[in-house]
Amino acid sequence: MKQQASKRQWLRVTLSAVAGAALLSVGMGAQAEQNIVVASTTSTQASGLYEHLLPQFKKATGIEVKVVALGTGQAIDTARRGDADVLFVHDTVKEEQFVADGFADKRFDVMYNDFVLIGPKADPAGAKGADIVAGLEKVAAANAAFVSRGDKSGTHAAELRFWKQTSTDANKGTGYKECGCGMGQALNIAASSGGYVMSDRATWLNFKNKADLEIVVEGDKRMFNQYGVMLVSPAKFPHIKTAEGQKFIDWVTGKEGQAAIADYKIDGQQLFFPNATK
Repeated sequence: MKQQASKRQWLRVTLSAVAGAALLSVGMGAQAEQNIVVASTTSTQASGLYEHLLPQFKKATGIEVKVVALGTGQAIDTARRGDADVLFVHDTVKEEQFVADGFADKRFDVMYNDFVLIGPKADPAGAKGADIVAGLEKVAAANAAFVSRGDKSGTHAAELRFWKQTSTDANKGTGYKECGCGMGQALNIAASSGGYVMSDRATWLNFKNKADLEIVVEGDKRMFNQYGVMLVSPAKFPHIKTAEGQKFIDWVTGKEGQAAIADYKIDGQQLFFPNATK
């Protein structure tokens, strides 16, 4: 009898240990599943910013971030379908429309940098200076090679705004071509063809294949480039990870995230400038 009681006691202890291990495993699994999807731009990805930021965010919160890097227009479309928890892009007009259409409750400024016009060091069009409109007019007049992203990205939208301010918008020159591609590929095409291209400064600084290219136009206040972040509406998409997504927004617009953005530099040059306001 004592032997049977001992066996029953051993069985209860064993089952209790197994159950405890299973609960612990479930708990650990739930913790491991803390993750969000951020629809963002190719510029933030190609600049290397996320490689710098996301490990710090994960260390602070335990949340894994999967970035879907697209042109801003495509990133917004992704968020409009509910295929991302957070939207982090750089086209303020479209971002504000996203909010107005009910796909987010609020938009937050995060950081800024600027756009630059890249071209051959010889500058065959004579576009060099601090006036983007004058620079583009000279590129068009010279029929110089110009690589447009043509992908409805934030950079493409800015480029089109600048062209519309020129007297040559209807005739951008025979060298004007759209690649329908991301920033890195557009820069590669410009490098191989000796063409001009509009870029955000951060991607340009992180770009390795500069070849004979350099910054031709910079410093024009119209080339200001603001980035914003939004939590996709859980009212429209109940599956949105609201708590985790909000933690990302709070972190990237908070003291720690803003400091991390300011700390990101290449060859001593700061790529983004934090300007979140609470």
